[in-house]
Amino acid sequence: MQHSSKGGFKNFSLSSSLYSSLQGNSMSEKKSSQRFHSLNAEQVEVLHQVLSEVVPIHGRGNFPTLELRPRDIIIAVRARLQNQGITVRDVRLNGSTASHVLVRDNGTSYKDLDIIFGVELPSQEEFQVIKESVLGCLLDCLPAGVNRERISSATMKEAYVQKMVKVFNEHDRWSLISLSNNSGKNLELKFVSVLRRQFEFSVDSFQIILDPTDMSEECSAPLASDSVPAVEVLAESMYGDFEAAMDHLRYRLIATRNPEEIRGGGLLKYSNLLVRDYRPASETQIKTLERYMCSRFFIDFPDVQEQQRKILSYLKNHFIGEERSKYQYLMTLRRVIDDSTVCLMGHERRQTLNMITVLALKVLGEQNIIPNTDHVTCFYQPAPYLAEHSAPYLAEPSYCSYYIPQGGCVWIQMTHRPRNAAGSTMCKCEGNMAREGFHRDTDREHCGRRERDGRQGRPTHEMRGSKMKTSQERKREREKIVGEM
Repeated sequence: MQHSSKGGFKNFSLSSSLYSSLQGNSMSEKKSSQRFHSLNAEQVEVLHQVLSEVVPIHGRGNFPTLELRPRDIIIAVRARLQNQGITVRDVRLNGSTASHVLVRDNGTSYKDLDIIFGVELPSQEEFQVIKESVLGCLLDCLPAGVNRERISSATMKEAYVQKMVKVFNEHDRWSLISLSNNSGKNLELKFVSVLRRQFEFSVDSFQIILDPTDMSEECSAPLASDSVPAVEVLAESMYGDFEAAMDHLRYRLIATRNPEEIRGGGLLKYSNLLVRDYRPASETQIKTLERYMCSRFFIDFPDVQEQQRKILSYLKNHFIGEERSKYQYLMTLRRVIDDSTVCLMGHERRQTLNMITVLALKVLGEQNIIPNTDHVTCFYQPAPYLAEHSAPYLAEPSYCSYYIPQGGCVWIQMTHRPRNAAGSTMCKCEGNMAREGFHRDTDREHCGRRERDGRQGRPTHEMRGSKMKTSQERKREREKIVGEM
């Protein structure tokens, strides 16, 4: 009986192990299936339009503009890589372009066309082969009559490549070649062997697999019915849950995992989503995520100059044709940093906030936009004396803190005005007239202000002095009255 019970227990253990193994495989398959989804007919049609759209690759100097379709460059590059002995696992459309294919009206317009080639990169020698293959494809696209034999790869790189990145370490092995486009719609070819983090937020985690069917047949295949395409095209969400990511994209929700793993923490992208009317999927978690974003951003970009370069680069690449959104974006970024930064010293925090403030002020100046001044309190503080009249003036004024929140009072610190020969401050129009050779008008009619009570139209420090004098006179009058009583 004892032996039988042991045998029975042993058999039960084996059965439990087998059941657990089968259950684990089933859950793994279920989890894997949650990552993928088949495109419907409408989405396949949008994909066809995106891959067939002509994208100009602008050349520098005398080099002509190359007009390429993404599908053509994909076919050409893949063929060259295979001829050079580099295995291409698959080709994918990535990022905001894939999001646009899945949901057209998602609030974010796609700029760059991100195409990922899954390749094997056992050593760094393959990077050179990839670069030569891409540049060779561009060389073949030059118009007839060009002597291609006299044009080297280095020349093609200088003419048509905007950016090249190569990463080869224990966790990441990939390279990026971004082809130039003056309107910001760059064609970016990424060759990935291993990439630890492939998305920032759930709404940009989609990748549309363009294999295994040949590109020319896949995109031009007729539809089998109104809702089912003749050729199945799969999309994958690197977020892990395709349906959840699609809901975030449809309803403009912000969600991510482990933002500390993202270079820059995803802080700039997060502020961009907020400007485009996205809102956090979880209000309880977003403050924690914001702190992680800010901490990682300042770890990757500890110096103020580096932070400024990164922000300016992001504005240049992601706000082309949306100049009026730049100010709102900078103010949103400033608010997030001000509210959620916990890793900086006080002076470092102020430096970063002032840097963003100056950028926002310059954006207003470039666009000649005057902010809303319904609730504005303005204080004039003379700047410190800089130099004698014989010394050269500063080329650019030193801007002070300038912040305009959505509501409440606003504090604006104004710069110092020039002084006239008498030593008093001049209004802007008075200074212009003095430079043009006009004499000073005593009643200030040139600037539309008449002195009605002896105070209006005076410089700010004179007004303050006048108010102080009046107050002293009233005080003496009150003391006199009290003494007489």
